[in-house]
Amino acid sequence: MRIHISCRVSEMPVISLSEPKNNKRIIIERALILEHIDILNFKNIRDARLDFCDGVNCLLGKNGMGKSNLLEAIYFLGMCRPMSSIPESALILHGEEMLMVKGQYSMDTGASEEVSCGIVRGKGKTLKRNGKEYDRISEHIGRFPVVTVTPSDSELVTGAAEVRRKLMDMVISQADRTYLAQLIRYNKSLESRNRMLRAGLSDQLLFEAIEAQLSETALSIHATRREWTEEISPVFRKYYSMISGDAETASMKYKSVLNDKTPLQVFNEDRSRDLALGYTSRGIHRDDLDTGLGEYSMRRLGSQGQVKSYTVALRLAIFDYLKERSGVTPVLLLDDIFDKLDSERVRRIMELVSTGGNFRQIFITDTNREHLDETIASLQGESRMFEVADGNFNLICQNEKK
Repeated sequence: MRIHISCRVSEMPVISLSEPKNNKRIIIERALILEHIDILNFKNIRDARLDFCDGVNCLLGKNGMGKSNLLEAIYFLGMCRPMSSIPESALILHGEEMLMVKGQYSMDTGASEEVSCGIVRGKGKTLKRNGKEYDRISEHIGRFPVVTVTPSDSELVTGAAEVRRKLMDMVISQADRTYLAQLIRYNKSLESRNRMLRAGLSDQLLFEAIEAQLSETALSIHATRREWTEEISPVFRKYYSMISGDAETASMKYKSVLNDKTPLQVFNEDRSRDLALGYTSRGIHRDDLDTGLGEYSMRRLGSQGQVKSYTVALRLAIFDYLKERSGVTPVLLLDDIFDKLDSERVRRIMELVSTGGNFRQIFITDTNREHLDETIASLQGESRMFEVADGNFNLICQNEKK
């Protein structure tokens, strides 16, 4: 069932109806469109003003020209943080003291919102919505959802557990503000316990008090992560099967010490060892996702094409999750999507994102004009192509077909 009403973006209404089969909420679905962006001193983009269509926006250019930097500027607006693990000051154009990114969003209901985010070197960051600064930046998370597919996504399979855990936290936080608050509480309590461990304290009552707080938040976070994995896994498997042409089966499982034990059991078992180590060795801060390929590990046996297929399927499943939970169709950023994939897998991915109406506004980067021309030719909606050179953008192709 789908319900359409007109409303302001800021209201973000959610309608709950009885669902006997799965008890899921029925969400008003609306498409999020980035109509315009102004960029000043962001990486190699000194000054850019761009208007986008609500379909597919293609960015053509050689490597290092600024294609990915534009995607990162869009991500920066939605998430108020860098796309990669770099200091925020590294986003400022070399030799400049500040950056500013401003975007004008609209909904297909007609509502409009302006978001601006700036950084002044040595003075921090400001984030405004409709000209008013947020009391807390966390209030912004999830309002303007964005999903990325980038070459560095291979780290989601081949990288450390921290990478996959951070992904879980970032995605769930966009859809659940309570979860973000619980994460903050857990990390503060964890740091308190670690300080006690480093100090060599042996006061059992004090440990029990801190561990009771940790246990409460850990149970909540663990339950939410487990629910997220169970919800997203079948969607992920469906996307992987479609991308691979049913050539192989992929899987994703939630790995946590709390799958088998309570937090208090873990803390009691580990206290002596943790005192020797000086930190909390087990807990939800060590959780992971197991990535499988058939009966084997994707991390150990997956080819480059299989790993990329895995990460693209995971990102598309995340897209569906955020869309369902928030009621807002996210902006989709596809950076260098054609790399490391054979032509058939690329074709299947583009069919997925360009037909069927599940996706709306998409940004794609590539160095090959032929790839982008083929993509545009297969589309049913609007498209624009920009040529990118040295941080400058030139509109070279526009298709307004409906």
